[in-house]
Amino acid sequence: MTTSPQPRTRTALVVGASGITGSAVVDQLSAEGWQVLALARRSGRDLPGVRWIQADLRSAADLQQALADENPEQVFFTAWSRQETEELNIEVNAGMVRDLLAALAHAPVAHVALVTGLKHYLGPFEAYGQGNMPDTPFHEDEPRLDVANFYYAQEDELFAASARQGFTWSVHRSHTVIGHAVGNLMNMGLTLAAQASLCKHLGIPFVFPGSETQWNGVTDMTDATILAEQMVWAATTDAGANQAFNVVNGDVFRWRAMWPKIAAYFGVEPQGFMNEPRPLEVQMAGLEPVWAELAAANGLVEADLGRIASWWHTDADLGRNIEVFTDITKSRLAGFTPHHRTIDSFTALFNRYRAENLIPTSD
Repeated sequence: MTTSPQPRTRTALVVGASGITGSAVVDQLSAEGWQVLALARRSGRDLPGVRWIQADLRSAADLQQALADENPEQVFFTAWSRQETEELNIEVNAGMVRDLLAALAHAPVAHVALVTGLKHYLGPFEAYGQGNMPDTPFHEDEPRLDVANFYYAQEDELFAASARQGFTWSVHRSHTVIGHAVGNLMNMGLTLAAQASLCKHLGIPFVFPGSETQWNGVTDMTDATILAEQMVWAATTDAGANQAFNVVNGDVFRWRAMWPKIAAYFGVEPQGFMNEPRPLEVQMAGLEPVWAELAAANGLVEADLGRIASWWHTDADLGRNIEVFTDITKSRLAGFTPHHRTIDSFTALFNRYRAENLIPTSD
């Protein structure tokens, strides 16, 4: 009797595997039966088929040593390191892409997927929203802004390595990403959950921190799970080869409608825009001891508010005085069709945070 050959197991390297996007990619690949090399500064969760690799992305020598015996076919690059200036952002973040791909020159890499974001269209932190920006919704074929931008530098390193090493590439331009990660510098989902939990505990209103433009304007968001889905799709589909794609949930909304829905989930009183922005860095200042008390009383797994909430990033997102949303027609026409409703993304995340004792179930 003859037996059918077993399907070959695919191997992927996820760079920044413990982050908000990387962890979603690891989850998806593990669930689909891939062998996953999860590269991060420290090990994460045990999942089927996942092996953790510790390496310093800023050290070319460390990467060469850590990856010398690894042979991934797909690479998912989801990491970045925020620096004080854009010049340093370019040096560090482009260097990480360059050194990581150089360390894989021996490997049978077929595709590399890189996560960037809408600062591709808006400009970097130092020149955010300045100059001649494209009209909304943003399209992938817009020319680069005439400004230094670490996203552009990362793309250029990707393109150069592709030409040199013979792999295809994809770039994934996400909007604000919400997902499951602790200690992440940019996690609006967990930040708003912490704000609402503190408001419930203190009996104070859940105050929108941002601008009138964001309160009333149209926007969109990116669930980390849909970003992971698009990256895996692009890495395994001819239509995804050598393309840049916007990636968002697929719906648009206004915060004046979303804010009361989030407030209702937590049982707090919503308060919208009133006269001027009320940043979370001001609203939540000095509440670290209160969070520690809340964590102790509710058996939460993280008592350090600084590892839960990124006030500055949510303030930056919600404080913008420009309309920001994207066109996702390109990936739809290419065959990527998943669609998420953003309020469902939020509530699913909040449910998971509660189940994993990151935020209180009640107060």
